[in-house]
Formats: sequence, C-alpha cells, structure tokens
Amino acid sequence: MPATRYHERMLKRKGYTYIAGVDEVGRGAWAGPLVAAAVILPSRHGITGIDDSKRLTPATREALFERITKCAVSWAVHTVSPAVIDKRGISFANKLAIKRAVVKLSTPPDFVLVDALPVHFRMPSRSIIDGDAISESIAAASIVAKVTRDRMMSTFNKRFPGYAFDAHKGYGTSRHMTSLYALGTCAIHRLSFAPIRDMVKKNCQ
Repeated sequence: MPATRYHERMLKRKGYTYIAGVDEVGRGAWAGPLVAAAVILPSRHGITGIDDSKRLTPATREALFERITKCAVSWAVHTVSPAVIDKRGISFANKLAIKRAVVKLSTPPDFVLVDALPVHFRMPSRSIIDGDAISESIAAASIVAKVTRDRMMSTFNKRFPGYAFDAHKGYGTSRHMTSLYALGTCAIHRLSFAPIRDMVKKNCQ
C-alpha cells in the first residue's frame, strides 16, 4: 500500500504549515556518495503512487521524481563524498547529509519528518521507523534521493568503466566484488568499509 499523509495531516491540524520529509540513500554501498533529500509537498498535489523508493521500478521512480520536483513547495539534496565518509564515519555522514538537505530548502520547514534516524534540528522534528513506507513526504524524499544518486552512479560508470556502477549502484554484489579483484579500487570506493578494506589488505599481502 502506498505511503499516506496521515502524519502530515495530524501536524497540519496542530498548526504546522511546511512539513518536510527527509530520507537518505547509499548508506550501505561500497562506493559512491551518500545522498539525502528533503521535500515539502503541497497539501494538494494530485500525485498518485508515491511510495518507498525501494518498492518502485526505476521507470516509476523517474516519473515520480519529475512530478515531485515540479510541484513541491521546496526540495533539496545534499551529497557526502566517500572521502568524508572514510574520514568521519557513515553515521556522521548520514546526519550531515540530512541536516544539510533541510538547510538547503528554499522554504524553511516548520516541522521535519525523518526516516528512522533521530536528528536534531532547530525546528520541531519526529523520527519515524519505516517512514519511507508510511509517510508520503518521507517517501517523496526517498524517491528524490534515490533517483539523484542513481544518476550520479551512472555518470561514475562512464568515468570508471569496468565496475558496472550503473547496474549495482556501488552496492556489494558479486559482480562488484569480481570487478574489484580484477581492477582494484577507484576514487569513489569507501576504503574504510570492511569488505573494501579487507580486499585491499589481502591484495597487499
């Protein structure tokens, strides 16, 4: 069942006007950036089928991305590079991306709904477990973040041929591991992640 506006409706009844949904993608990937998106949807937008990006086909995500970004009151993304992830850790990178995405919104939200991760903001906020599956605003953010990151990984696939980044998007698949053993790491691999670190160590022995 698609995500609903239950949380948004309850908050609007309490007087909140601009409710931002926030989500990130790429947390568990071995390569590429972490991407967070923040989206403020209008009360009436006419878009059907907004759901957790993981439940949608690539074509459906692309179509919804265009509709969401066209009609949103405001939307923004923030990316954190593999270098920052390696230096500061994935938890730091996750919170940084989420906070920066919210700050980038052209219309400041008066309430923030975040998927799962508790994050402190200047404005009131709420962390919702499985938020991308049940909150329409968070689901919209998950779609924007996913499409943005997938497009970035397709671009990286052209810069770093042989890794099939356009297929697995940097996640830990057998195909990815095979290419790592054949080619070694490239500039967008997260060297602090255990599978990459262990592979590099083994190849150096």
